[in-house]
Amino acid sequence: MFENFKVYETTLAGRPLSLETGKMAGLANAAIMARYGETAVLCTVTASAKPREGVDFFPLSVDYEEKMYSVGRFPGSFQRREGKAADKAILASRCIDRPIRPLFPKDMRNDCSVVATVMSVDPDCSPEITAAIGVSAAIAISDIPWDGPISSVDVGLVDGEIVINPTLEQREKTELKLTVSSTADLVAMIEAGANEIPDDKMFECIMAGHEVNKEIVKFINGIVEEIGKPKFEFESNDPDPEILAEIEAFCVEDVKKALDTDDKNVRDERLLPIYDAVHEKYDEQFEGQEGKIDEILYLVQKHVVRNWLKNEKKRVDGRGIDEIRPLNAQIDLLPRVHGSGMFTRGQTQVLSIATLSSLSDAQKLDGLDEEKEKRYIHHYNFPSYSVGETKPSRGPGRREIGHGALAERALVPVIPSVEEFPYAIRVVSEVLSSNGSTSQGSICGSTLALMAAGVPIKAPVAGISCGLITGDEGVYGDFMTMVDIQGLEDFYGDMDFKVAGTHKGITAIQMDLKVHGLTPEIIKEAFEKTRKARLYILDEVMLKVIPEPRAELSKYAPKMLTTKINPEKIGDVIGKQGKVIQKICAECNCKVDVNDEGNVFVSAIDLEDAQRAIFMIETIANDPEVGAIYKGVVTRLMNFGAFVEIAPGKEGLVHISRLDVKRTDKVEDVVTVGDEIIVKVLEIDDQGRINLSRRDALIEVEGAVPENDIEEAPQRRQGGNFRRGGRDRR
Repeated sequence: MFENFKVYETTLAGRPLSLETGKMAGLANAAIMARYGETAVLCTVTASAKPREGVDFFPLSVDYEEKMYSVGRFPGSFQRREGKAADKAILASRCIDRPIRPLFPKDMRNDCSVVATVMSVDPDCSPEITAAIGVSAAIAISDIPWDGPISSVDVGLVDGEIVINPTLEQREKTELKLTVSSTADLVAMIEAGANEIPDDKMFECIMAGHEVNKEIVKFINGIVEEIGKPKFEFESNDPDPEILAEIEAFCVEDVKKALDTDDKNVRDERLLPIYDAVHEKYDEQFEGQEGKIDEILYLVQKHVVRNWLKNEKKRVDGRGIDEIRPLNAQIDLLPRVHGSGMFTRGQTQVLSIATLSSLSDAQKLDGLDEEKEKRYIHHYNFPSYSVGETKPSRGPGRREIGHGALAERALVPVIPSVEEFPYAIRVVSEVLSSNGSTSQGSICGSTLALMAAGVPIKAPVAGISCGLITGDEGVYGDFMTMVDIQGLEDFYGDMDFKVAGTHKGITAIQMDLKVHGLTPEIIKEAFEKTRKARLYILDEVMLKVIPEPRAELSKYAPKMLTTKINPEKIGDVIGKQGKVIQKICAECNCKVDVNDEGNVFVSAIDLEDAQRAIFMIETIANDPEVGAIYKGVVTRLMNFGAFVEIAPGKEGLVHISRLDVKRTDKVEDVVTVGDEIIVKVLEIDDQGRINLSRRDALIEVEGAVPENDIEEAPQRRQGGNFRRGGRDRR
């Protein structure tokens, strides 16, 4: 039945890798079941027979689908069914998309759909890498025109040693999470998060990944030689060369004048009459080619910008090739938030806001890997007004999720540990104006916001991008790079190489390309330029606004205190059905989080509330100290005395003889249920019963004079400060 079934096997980082075809998804243009260890991902690719009408781009979609059955779990949703892709799945889709997209013909308009379905997960063998290799093999053996294959690997740095495709244990120790995709000759994609890795070490790790990729590309090419299908012919969308030449001659000088400004709004305004003039002159002459005319106008602008950069060393806004746009940094723009910072680079402007909360607000994750929550969250918003458009807001798209993840990855290495700073932290970057490098602006703005909020980050982080223009021969010919690219240079250029880091080293990289890949020389030059630029931004702009994190939190931020209790006492602190901990939270206006190790985290806007809650918890978890003084609440009255709760669930008896400094005939004459009184712990008997004395507390704290015993009263203490459940902290 499966006469075309084939299995091709090799090894990758010491683990078996196999690519199967001919058994599943037979109606797709091609399908590969990629297996790496016990990880299995079904990779399919399909393309439409005819081009899509009315589009001026290659309509490619890439979906990485996580199935919870692959790890033997139910989905966490109410319907117990996979729904909208999680952020990690979207990021994996982007990592597959970015290296394969430039390898398709730019003039093809046939819809193409790539789907990688994760069906089984071995924690030691990354499903993302398995999917990337499987997708590459599927496209390569299909009949869809494509200039691949590629390969992808993860690179780690464990105890100073470079590790390819780290295992689960190694990933917990690695200083680097790097994904490298390559063709047979060029580096096609870099995505990295790192713990301040020096530039030269990062370059070494990239090249190590590239060398392994070459072997996998060779392996896939062997499969293509055996079973690869002939590529189908498609209708090119390239404009007629004669029409292009005529329209370019008509408008090129006007286009040059329109583009020659540092103001995006002025540029757009100048281009509008040029578009009108070209359509008025040529729509009738080239009837049915109206869409191609807009494509030609795009190409004219692209030729102008690339020629200025490559041959005249001229940038659209008049800057030098390695000159950064005017920079500005500010903090404390919003009065009630916990921390805010705004970073402006030319016409790109990002406002970042930091919010601190209790650890219970850490984000819960429902994915395929071992990460179940994260306490540092970064969100990036890109509203339409930031580029002068009028689109309605419909929530974050893949680009926003990708840029937010990049900024998050850049800052995670400098976020203090839970022990140092027991808070959940969320930063939101609002893009107010966009003319290139908003993701890097959000990194700078977020660093400012965190420092202004008093988060003791280990080091400030800045981000910058580097662009590329290649010669007519592509990356093998002449090339030039420029630092801090604006929107037009990104749009018409070949690369957006984004690097974030501290003085010490790199914390994140994201590389987008429009060409097939980069040579080692281009990567080295990009590292050199971005390092110089980020150090300049840190020293000359950001640190002059706020040189170090503030020592104190905003008065509006919750104050966090921690304590450690015996894990066996956790149940006592929580209480039956959570009643004890709920009572503490209500009385102290706070939030309390307790983990399985007995670590207790209390957050409250008022520091005294947090201190009171901590004391209550310690009183519950530990026996009260004999001689300590508490403020408690009368809970019951008996003929022989009153019961007083000194902490939720901790009650003691004040005998009638010790209710007051004078003789007491009836308990009701001195206290009633609900009264707050101060008491001193006299004794804890063998059965754990607590004997209290209001009389002794009044004498010691308030200097009360016992009836018929003037000499017994000590000097009256001044300024006694007691709270419900609080002790005398002398």
